[in-house]
Amino acid sequence: MKSKHNHTRSSFLKTAATVLAVFSMAFTACSSSDTEQADADTVLSENETDSTTTSMVYIGTYAAADSSSIFLYHIDTETGELKKANGFQGGESPSYLALDPSGNYLYAVNEMQEFEGRQGGAVSAFSVNQKTGDISLLNRVSSRGGSPCHIAIDGNTVLVANYMGGNVASFPLQEKGKINEAASLVQHSGTGPNPERQEAPHAHFISPGPENRFVFSVDLGADRVFGYRLDENSLVPNSPAVAFASKAGSGPRHLAFHPSGSYAYLLHELNSTMVALAYNGEEGTFTEIQSLPTLPEGFSGNNQPAAVKVSADGKYVYGSNRGHNSIVVYSVDENTGKLTFVQHASTGGDWPRDFTIDPTGKVLLVANERSNNVTTFMIDNATGKLTATGHEAQVHKPVNLVFR
Repeated sequence: MKSKHNHTRSSFLKTAATVLAVFSMAFTACSSSDTEQADADTVLSENETDSTTTSMVYIGTYAAADSSSIFLYHIDTETGELKKANGFQGGESPSYLALDPSGNYLYAVNEMQEFEGRQGGAVSAFSVNQKTGDISLLNRVSSRGGSPCHIAIDGNTVLVANYMGGNVASFPLQEKGKINEAASLVQHSGTGPNPERQEAPHAHFISPGPENRFVFSVDLGADRVFGYRLDENSLVPNSPAVAFASKAGSGPRHLAFHPSGSYAYLLHELNSTMVALAYNGEEGTFTEIQSLPTLPEGFSGNNQPAAVKVSADGKYVYGSNRGHNSIVVYSVDENTGKLTFVQHASTGGDWPRDFTIDPTGKVLLVANERSNNVTTFMIDNATGKLTATGHEAQVHKPVNLVFR
C-alpha cells in the first residue's frame, strides 16, 4: 500500500510533466513563428532588392581614409525613396566614380594632394559583387597629379582629370579589373583672367565622345576644351588640340553630349552659363550655337554651377547651381540643339555638386555636399519638370552618384 506522501509526490510529478510539455509546445510554436517571420522578412528584403522598381546607386563622398566613404543605396524608382544597403572604405575622398560596362568593377579618384608620401592623388579599383553590389578593393595607384576630380572609362582604359595638377592621365586595365600605373600623362597649358581660379590650368572633366573616336577634357583654368585620341592606352593630343575655346574667364567645368551625337552642352562655373555646341564628329571640334544663363534674373549671390546631364531621350538638359542651390531645366530643340528655359527646382539642400538620372528616366538624384543629404525628384517626361519626392538620405559630404 502506497503511503499518502508517495501518492502526493506522484501527482506532483505528473502535473509538472504536463506543465513542461505544454510549455515546450508553446516554446516550439513561438520559435517556429519567429523563424517563419525572419524568413518572411528575408524574402521581403530580397523581393525589394530584386523588384523591377528598385535600382542600386553608388555615392562617392569627401570622407576620411579610415571611414566609410563610398555608399550603396537602393532607390525605388516609383517613389524616389532611398534605403541604405552598405558603406565601404574607399580610401580618402573617393569623390567621382565610374562603373565599367560589365558592372564587375568600380573605379574612383581619391581627391587628395598626397599619396604614399608623394604629391598627387590616387585612383582606386574595386571588384563588385554582382548579387549584393558590395565592393572590395583590388588596388590603388597614383593619379599622377593633385586633386583628381573626374574619372571615365574608355574600353580597357581609365581616364582621369587632375584638377591641381592641370593634367590628364590614362591607365590601362588588367584582365581582372586591377588598374596599372599610368600609360600617359599630358600637361595642359593656359590661364584665364580670374586670378584666384585661373592662375594655372585646372583639368576638371574627362570623357570619351560619341563612338569613342575622341576623348575630351574640360579645363576651367585655361577656358578650353582639349581634344585627344586614344592610341591603345595612351592619350595623344588631337589636331587641333583645342576642341573649343570658351569665353575668357567663364571657367568651363563639365560637358555632356546629346544622345544624337550632334550636340553637346558645356557648363561654365565662373560665369554661370550653359553653352549649346554643335559637334563635328569628323574633326573632334565644337562650334557654339547658343549661351544661356543658369540663374534666374536678379540673383546676385555666389553661384558656381557644377554638373550637366542630358536626358536619355534627348529632350531635356539639366544643370546644378551651387549657391542658388537649384537644378536648372532646359528643353532641347532636337532639330537645332538650342535650349529653352523650363524651370529652376530647389535641390532641398546646400551646394549641389553632382546629380544623376536613374536608368528608367523617372527619378533625378542630387548630392547636396554641404547639407550632407541626397534628395530625389520625379521627372515629368512630358515637360522635363522636377517635383521633389520628399525622400532623402543623410550622407556625409556626398559628391557623385553612379547607378549600377
